[in-house]
Amino acid sequence: MTDTPAGDEDDVPDDADSTAGIDASPVETDASSAGDDVPEDVQKYDRFKKIDGSTYERANDFLRDRTYITAREWAIARLCADFRTETGVEMTKIGENLPELVPFMTDTYSPQAVNQARASFEEKVRKAGATFLYGAMCDFFTAEELDDVMYEATEVAKFLLEVEGVDLAVEDELEAEDRISSVMRDVREHSTALRHDEVTCPECGHEFEAGE
Repeated sequence: MTDTPAGDEDDVPDDADSTAGIDASPVETDASSAGDDVPEDVQKYDRFKKIDGSTYERANDFLRDRTYITAREWAIARLCADFRTETGVEMTKIGENLPELVPFMTDTYSPQAVNQARASFEEKVRKAGATFLYGAMCDFFTAEELDDVMYEATEVAKFLLEVEGVDLAVEDELEAEDRISSVMRDVREHSTALRHDEVTCPECGHEFEAGE
């Protein structure tokens, strides 16, 4: 089974990186052929253990239903964050040891393939962020609806972190949710001021300073 379904190729932007024209497909290498040359930090890597035995297709379907990223992009984004050094991301190490690092990834990847998935993830996050922020600022959502959107997004994000193996304390979760809600209230409040000439918000009556 391969971990790059046909649909994934469409998720990589044409200008995702500077490797245009280079074959960035997974390297069809038998994971067992790697022998005993697995780096120590790879052997000790303990992310994604909660989904041992899961398939790429199942992980991909779950993400497709809730996010814009694929399982390939999710896994490699996590690895890029964890295998980052002062000189950059260890693309070669990630690609060569992908099956050992992530249970549902069955093929090794070239450094170019790792970089493409990383770039695709970044582009999707930026576009999703712009889409969300516009939705929050354009008055499409009521304050209550925006809270619902934030709650749903936070729950999905927390679930993915928990699946990766991140230990989330209840107190930290609640504090993060409160801070996010506070920021979004400020975004909505100030975006309302931007859309109106008046210094008083027509919805809540809050008065804005001229320089705000």
